[in-house]
Order: sequence, then structure tokens, then C-alpha cells
Amino acid sequence: MKTLSQIGITASFCGLILLTLSACQQSPQYGYIEGETMGTSYHIRYDQSTEIDAETIQAKVDERLIQINDSMSTYQDNSLITKFNLLPPGHALPLDPDFTSVLSMSKAVYEASQGAFDPTVMPLIETWGFGGKLSVDKLQSPPSEADIAKAKTLIDFDSVQLSGDSLSKTKPGVALDFSAIAKGYGVDAIADVLAREYQINNYMVEIGGEVATSGVNEQSKPWQIAIDAPLSDSTVNSRKPISVIRQPSRTSKQQDRMHIATSGNYRNHVIFNGVSYSHTIDPIKGVPVVNGVPSVTVAADSVALADAWATALTAMPYEQALKVATEQDIAALFVVSRLPTTEAAKTLDDWEVVETPAMQTFRGTKASK
Repeated sequence: MKTLSQIGITASFCGLILLTLSACQQSPQYGYIEGETMGTSYHIRYDQSTEIDAETIQAKVDERLIQINDSMSTYQDNSLITKFNLLPPGHALPLDPDFTSVLSMSKAVYEASQGAFDPTVMPLIETWGFGGKLSVDKLQSPPSEADIAKAKTLIDFDSVQLSGDSLSKTKPGVALDFSAIAKGYGVDAIADVLAREYQINNYMVEIGGEVATSGVNEQSKPWQIAIDAPLSDSTVNSRKPISVIRQPSRTSKQQDRMHIATSGNYRNHVIFNGVSYSHTIDPIKGVPVVNGVPSVTVAADSVALADAWATALTAMPYEQALKVATEQDIAALFVVSRLPTTEAAKTLDDWEVVETPAMQTFRGTKASK
């Protein structure tokens, strides 16, 4: 599962904006705000017809993100999640609404993915000795079976018990890490600030590659998000989009919105003895995912859920991920290599886009009968 530093979509906000625009071009009608959070950055483009100054909006956005970090950042000694992780079994910790919401969504994805998404996976990541990159050296001298077995005893989301608004654990050493869902939740929170606090209904919000859009862009068109081809040597300035997801239009009076997240293993993987290993740990087997999905994009009812599901699907071998996403009616778009696993894809022709039926419906790409 990814950490806060391991972002799903490879591009910054400027790589995600409507393809027919110059992404960072300013418009008299739309404002642009950016800042730092969760070990990465956030970017907001919004309809400023409300005439509220950008400084006021950004101050409110930053305040909201600070609240979320105070609740769920494992890098803060006094955060709520750090306090829980240090809590002995049998002791209860009162939760805030943010923590409770993320815990509830995490539990739902954990159960639906049969444990592929597990916020208690951190001991395995530490055992393998990597957070953002897997090395050949580590595969040549991997942890012993005993080391892996010991770490797996602490991978136990079921031992985390919620009672009312208080949380406890039944096993010592179990700890939570919401890195694989927190950025998505942050995007949802910012979108809520724009809509509820300032009645802004036309916006794009992005944190580390997780995106929420609503309404229309500067050209009064639905927002479009480009999905990069998972080329291992690509950079922010040399990305090659392989697909585009367009915000769908609703038939009701409900505001048009889109919530998507992308996760991938292609920047942090190695090929050893002809087998591709990713930086993502399979929490069930306790080892790096073998021949997993290079890139998967998920659309969901919230960016938090999309974020969690994108992580869950990258924690599985591709065939299993496609099967689970189809069975769970997840709108998922996979980018997979057409080449043998021992060969590195270098051009767009080396890749294939595979969509679940739910994603085909979402994008309007399902063939008519």
C-alpha cells in the first residue's frame, strides 16, 4: 500500500487539467490556488464569480487540511492516529468525525477487497525495508520467512475495534496508517469547503494526483483528466497520456461531479530473475506484489473511496484485480503491458487500456448491443 509520498497519477496538477487548455494559463473567470499538505501538494482551480478573494479561500482550505493532518498524520507526534498507535490493548481513544469517517470507509474496502486494502500493513513495509522504492539488493537478501511471519501477526485490521465514537485494539503492536486513503479524503474535504462554505460549484481539486471535479471548466465544458502511460522513464515534462476520463453529465438536476484516483507500481518496481516486483506489499501474502498492475484509475462516489480501491487493486496480481473490480462493480481503468513481463514498455503501443463494465458505463465507452 502506498505512503503519503507515493502518489498515484504521475503528473502534477498542470498535467491533469483539461487537455485543450494550457494547464497553468490563468483565466479572468477562474482562480488558482496551490499549497503543501500530506507530504505533497494541492492544486485548486475554481470559478471565482463569487468574488471571494483567494487568500480567504486558501486560509479556510489550509485550516481544514490541518484538521485532517492533526487527526490522521503518522508524522505528527500528537496526532490522533499516533496516539492510537501507541495505545495499549483495552484502552479506548475518543475519535473525531474525520477519523471515524475514514475508518468506516477503510473497513468497507478492507472487507470488499478481502484484505487487499489493510491500513495495518505498515509492519510489513518496514520489514521489507522500503517505503517508496524496492531494490534488487532487498530481493537478493529478502527478510526471512520468520521475519515476515512475525510482521504478519501485526497485520490485523479486525483487532481494531470501534465502539460508538471510541477506538481500541485487542492486540498489542497493531497500528493504523491511512496514507492510502487520506489524500483522497483531503480532496473530498476541500471540495466540500468550496461548495458549502462559498457556494462554488465549478472547480477542480487535486492532492498528489487524487482529483475531484464539479461543474464546468473555463471553457464551460466538462472537466477532463488525462491518464499517463506508465512509462518508467517519464517525467512531468515528458508524460504521454494514454487515456482521458471526462466528467459525465447527469440526467437529473444534481451537480455534475467526478471523483477519481490513480495508483501505480511502474515508478517503483524492479525486475529480478525475470519477474517484476512492485513496491506495493500484498498484506495477505506479506511479500511485494509480483507482476501487478502498472497503473489503475478508479472512479467512485468519493475520492477517498477511489483512493482506497486504487490501492487495493494495485496490491493484487492483475488477473485477480480485474476479477475483483468487476465483481464489486468498481469503475476501474487498468493500463497493462502488451509485452512479456521481462520486457519494459517504452512506447504507447506497448500498453493496453482495460476497463471494467462499471468504468465503461462511467466513461460512456460500453459498446451498444
